[in-house]
Amino acid sequence: MRQIVLDTETTGLSAETGDRIIEIGCVELVARKLTGQNKHFYLNPERDSHEDALKVHGISNEFLKDKPKFKEVADELLAYLEGAELIIHNAPFDIGFLNKELELIGRPPVKSFLGGVIDSLVLAKEMFPGKRNSLDALCDRLEVDNSGRTFHGALLDAELLAEVYINLTRGQNSLAMDMSADEGPVNAFKTVDLRAFDLPVLRANESELSAHLTVLEGLDKASKGQTVWRTVEAALPP
Repeated sequence: MRQIVLDTETTGLSAETGDRIIEIGCVELVARKLTGQNKHFYLNPERDSHEDALKVHGISNEFLKDKPKFKEVADELLAYLEGAELIIHNAPFDIGFLNKELELIGRPPVKSFLGGVIDSLVLAKEMFPGKRNSLDALCDRLEVDNSGRTFHGALLDAELLAEVYINLTRGQNSLAMDMSADEGPVNAFKTVDLRAFDLPVLRANESELSAHLTVLEGLDKASKGQTVWRTVEAALPP
C-alpha cells in the first residue's frame, strides 16, 4: 500500500476567509516503510501571513515572494498524490485548505484523487483518550526525536508524523519477514532440526515485562477491547 504523510503551513487558520497555503510537505511510505521519495513546496500565497501564524512557522513574507503559486505546482502535486492514502494530523484542516486552493483554480476536491484519508489525531485520541495528542506530545510519548523542531515546518512535521504513525500503528505490522526477490522461494530453505541444539531460555526481566504490558494495553485500547486475548479471557469459565 502506498501512503503519503502530508502537512501544510498556512498564512492563518481559515481558508474560507482567504488564508492560503505557504508550504506543503509530503513523505512517502510503501508497505509502512520510508522510501525517500518525498515532495516539498514553498508557495507564494499572494498575501501576508498573520502575525500569530508567523510565530508558528517562521516563514517570512519576503522569503515567499519569488516562490511558485499553488496553480504552478498543482499538476505535479496531484500526480504525486494520485491513488495514495493520505495520513494527516487533524485532517479536516489540511484537506480544507487543499480543497480551497483547488477550487480557486477550478479543480475538483483533493479526495477525488486519493485512495483515502487517515486522520492520525483521531487514531491518537482513540488510543490515548483524555491525553494531549499534539504532534509534539505524541513524539514524546512514542519516543520520536523532535529536538530539531524549533518552528513548525511542513516537511519536518510530515517526517515526524510518519515516524509517529508507524509507532502508533505498530500492532498492525505483519509478523512475516520481508523476502527480496533474489532470495528465492520459501521452500528453498533447508529445515533445521533444533533438537540437536542446547538452546538457552532467556526470560524477560521486570522492565521488559512492563514494556510488553504497555504495548498490549495500547493495542487493546486501539481495538476497543477486541484483541484476541480479551476475547479468550471472556470465554474462560470463572
